[in-house]
Amino acid sequence: MNTRDTLKINEKGHLEIGGADCVTLAEQFGTPLYVFDEAYIRRMMRVYQDTIDAEYDGNGLVLYASKAFSCEAIYAIAKQEKIGVDVVSGGELYTAMQAGFPAEKITMHGNNKLPREISYALDCGVGTIVLDEYSEADLLEAEAEKRGIVQNVLIRINPGVEAHTHAYVQTATPDSKFGFSIASGAAQQFTQYVLGKKHLRLMGYHCHIGSQIFEKQSFVLAVQKDLAFMAEVKRALGFEAEVLNMGGGFGIWYTDEDAKIDVSGYREYLRALLAAVREGCREHGLRLPFINIEPGRSIVGEAGITLYTVGAIKEIPGIRKYLAIDGGMFDNPRYALYQSKYTAVLANRADETPTEIVALAGKCCESGDLIGTEFNLPKAKIGDLVAVLSTGAYNYSMASNYNRNFIPAAVLVKDGKAEYIVKPQTYEDLVRNDVIPERLK
Repeated sequence: MNTRDTLKINEKGHLEIGGADCVTLAEQFGTPLYVFDEAYIRRMMRVYQDTIDAEYDGNGLVLYASKAFSCEAIYAIAKQEKIGVDVVSGGELYTAMQAGFPAEKITMHGNNKLPREISYALDCGVGTIVLDEYSEADLLEAEAEKRGIVQNVLIRINPGVEAHTHAYVQTATPDSKFGFSIASGAAQQFTQYVLGKKHLRLMGYHCHIGSQIFEKQSFVLAVQKDLAFMAEVKRALGFEAEVLNMGGGFGIWYTDEDAKIDVSGYREYLRALLAAVREGCREHGLRLPFINIEPGRSIVGEAGITLYTVGAIKEIPGIRKYLAIDGGMFDNPRYALYQSKYTAVLANRADETPTEIVALAGKCCESGDLIGTEFNLPKAKIGDLVAVLSTGAYNYSMASNYNRNFIPAAVLVKDGKAEYIVKPQTYEDLVRNDVIPERLK
């Protein structure tokens, strides 16, 4: 088990997160329950921004990647930590605005922004919009002209770097729905097109090569390709980019198959990226661009756990033992989608030695409703408390009401005290938007 920073086992043999006993949390808030450690979140936000400040003369800004976990509280924390955020939908933008987040420090991207989302972003005064399509540039130009403004934009480019990660989350290979290819010439052609827009101010480029990446060289190679492209654009079009957004994708620990990266390790990832920018700019005769990075998973992933209560236990001799929990794919669909691996512990018996390999089965009416099949746990009983670790990213974000189950509540823990940041749902919430036409009554 990875007990560094966020987690420890207390004198009762219970798992603790942020100083709070998980058994007490389950008794107070019920299960399933998302739990986040505030100190860990803040520490990760700070390590990235502090590294930019120290290693790059403060000429850059961390943008928390909202898609990892979006709620008003996370934007309130980001605001206090004086970083920016990125959003990819009107809903994420609305949530940030409701939290009072400064719009000028928001970057909005996405491969198919809806007209209403573009209009809303302009009305909010979003600082930067990332362009991913010709028609999007046309629409944004028209909407900016209506408002009499000039909107700062970046162009998403595809450097063709294939990061070592799951195929479903590779986003910079030649065949991708995201960005304009550098190699094909599409990125330069679109640059010229955007430079012809009167109400769009092209600031530079956005690049994101994938997710759950552990190889520093992947980021360095992407930087090298981006800067070579920027130098070619300067020669060909006379445009020198002021901003380079390198996206996110830093990997985290889920199981012992993954590297355990501490704070200094993440600092080294960013140092390598920034050093590559400095070296590339010297090589190509470019001025140093303002740098953005967009970490999400590495900020909230290991900060979060999910607590479940064991219900039915089914053993199929010679095949498998299933522990049924009160959650499932409706609160964590990542195993069903990606076969993502996790580590689990019996939170109420965390000091006991594991004795068997079990599957954690959800309560949905789906054979594939599993959290995983290879969890090493002590022999569990009905009523035991299971904690699945490193669930802070892409669990609540991807949750649903499938089978009309509740999306679990979320609590934020600091110094042993827990408070709701997402309240529990009720049956009334599930039917709130249902309508029975008169003819059916």
